[in-house]
Amino acid sequence: MGVDLADRTAEAFAPDGPLIAGIEGFAVRDGQRQLARAVAQTIDAGESLIAEAGTGTGKTFAYLVPVLLSGQRAIISTGTRALQDQLYHRDLPRVRGALGVGLKTALLKGRSNYLCRYRTDRARSESRFAGHLHAGTLHRLSAWSGQTRSGDLAEFEGLPEDSPLWPAITSTVENCLGSECPFWDDCFVVQARARAQAADLVVVNHHLLLADLALKQEGFGEILPGAAVFILDEAHQLPELAAQFFGDGLSARQITDLCREALAECADVPGALATLQGPVAALEQAIREVRLELDPLPARGSRKLALARTEPVLGSLNEALSALGEALAGVAETSPGLALCCDRATDLRRRLSVWRIPTDAAPDDDAIDFDIDIDTAADRAPAPDVFWYELGARGFVLHRTPLDVSGPLRQFRERSRAAWVFTSATLSVADRFDHFIERLGLDAPKTLLQPSPFDWPEQAVCYLPPALPEPNAANYTRAMIAAVRPVLRASGGRAFLLFTSHRALREAAEELADDEWPLFVQGRAPRHLLLEQFRASGNGVLLGAASFWEGVDVAGDALTVVVIDRLPFAAPGDPVLEARLDAVIRAGGNAFRDEQIPTAVLALKQGVGRLIRSDTDRGVLVLCDPRLIGKPYGRMFLSSIPPMPRTRDIETIRSFLLRANPPSMAGTARQESDR
Repeated sequence: MGVDLADRTAEAFAPDGPLIAGIEGFAVRDGQRQLARAVAQTIDAGESLIAEAGTGTGKTFAYLVPVLLSGQRAIISTGTRALQDQLYHRDLPRVRGALGVGLKTALLKGRSNYLCRYRTDRARSESRFAGHLHAGTLHRLSAWSGQTRSGDLAEFEGLPEDSPLWPAITSTVENCLGSECPFWDDCFVVQARARAQAADLVVVNHHLLLADLALKQEGFGEILPGAAVFILDEAHQLPELAAQFFGDGLSARQITDLCREALAECADVPGALATLQGPVAALEQAIREVRLELDPLPARGSRKLALARTEPVLGSLNEALSALGEALAGVAETSPGLALCCDRATDLRRRLSVWRIPTDAAPDDDAIDFDIDIDTAADRAPAPDVFWYELGARGFVLHRTPLDVSGPLRQFRERSRAAWVFTSATLSVADRFDHFIERLGLDAPKTLLQPSPFDWPEQAVCYLPPALPEPNAANYTRAMIAAVRPVLRASGGRAFLLFTSHRALREAAEELADDEWPLFVQGRAPRHLLLEQFRASGNGVLLGAASFWEGVDVAGDALTVVVIDRLPFAAPGDPVLEARLDAVIRAGGNAFRDEQIPTAVLALKQGVGRLIRSDTDRGVLVLCDPRLIGKPYGRMFLSSIPPMPRTRDIETIRSFLLRANPPSMAGTARQESDR
């Protein structure tokens, strides 16, 4: 193809090209054209590209056009299932229609998104779902299963993501019966996989992509090697997600699910219930004892801390798992479901043993060798793992997390011999990509830094409140809210307040409880409902923590102010972070400079990105942390966000908001243009 693909891509974006002719309201931007050309050249050369595309660039169309015109088999991976659906159902059809390209496309999600006919049939007979609400939903699901082509539960109305039915009507790798399932020929997961295998372009999400790269067998592994192009949108999420998927562990929920499903499988096997009831009861008691012993400990901590308190009860848990495994082995031949439960009990016991007992393959927390020859990084041994625990309201998780995922990611890229494009609005730190390149193990990739096309100096202003105490002061949140109130009064609410901790969020909610604006607080309702209520209010103030820093877009004038309470440094005491910082130090680096600052800068950029979403948008960014001015590293943060005037004068903010949002303009809708 050579230059041909780049030329055809440029023609598609021309003033008289098919995109303008075929897509109502489409307008080409220079940055979008440049990004599309860079993607086309990367596909031709079979190379790797890192492209930061600021909000409003139109990166989705910029990579869809060259991918579709190339005619090569492609995988496009997005950050979330919501973005995946948007890309597949809205953006892809528009671009494909405008270009007149007839490639086959498919949408593929992880198996937990598809209705499992076998498990739904089982759930209808479980006493815990006998209530009117659940029974009615199960009845509707059964009827829907005969009408839907995809089985994708996103298409089924009336099933919240936190519904207890969700895990009961979907399958996992551990509990799927595979070809022995009586519903195998009508399995929605099998059908989705078949459509993906036959497609030229497959849209997935990072969770599914990484699960298969980590050999979790989500059903996509046989499709990946055939792709010539990989586009990874929202690529800033990859390093942390990869650490999750290349790790391992076990949870109280996994064991509890095994117990419940083993008993459910006894329904069709005479005598099996009597065999399993005792071992199941003992195992459930062992789980409760472990959680009780962990209760006085911090919510997250190292294996060493947990073992000092729980080793005896973990030993009892191991014995109970072993006893259930032996009981299941005695009845495994009577049904495929019981045989699968037997295998699961063995695997869970293996995971527990790895977590409890340090081995050469799994070094103890105090025996990790961090000596790294940075000149031979590509040939070095796998990085050590971090073993840690996490507590929930009623359960626990015992984690094994790799410190470095660059090795396995590099190996897959090299084996694929494909073109790889990593794009997001937040990949660089002070206009450099070093941190992202190192985390993903990329070797001399091409890079492109495409700033947002918005007129930030005119559309936004950054307010740095004066006289705030240090963020570790006991009265910091109260002082921060006092500094923000004049801005909220000037804007008439219409604000996001983003917090780095749930504790600060709760304190702020108490401070604002009696103020005049409708208050929407994360945790008091599901996220989608809070956003709907916030938009509808017209003058609300929404308080959010981590999950509201990215992937949240509010159209219209409902959002005029974004407040960030402090620099988003990771919380101290996180066992994975501490191990990663230790590794940086032992390798001769500076943990604060090389790890903590870059990670915090990228997080800050995500939060800032909530403010300006279109050419007509106007807004105020309030950065409350006094370290931005008082510490030398503050310049790194300020130089990484879009260029906008900065002020410490509240009157300047009042004047800006009055000009930007005069009373007659309140409620005027604005359109997002980040496609």
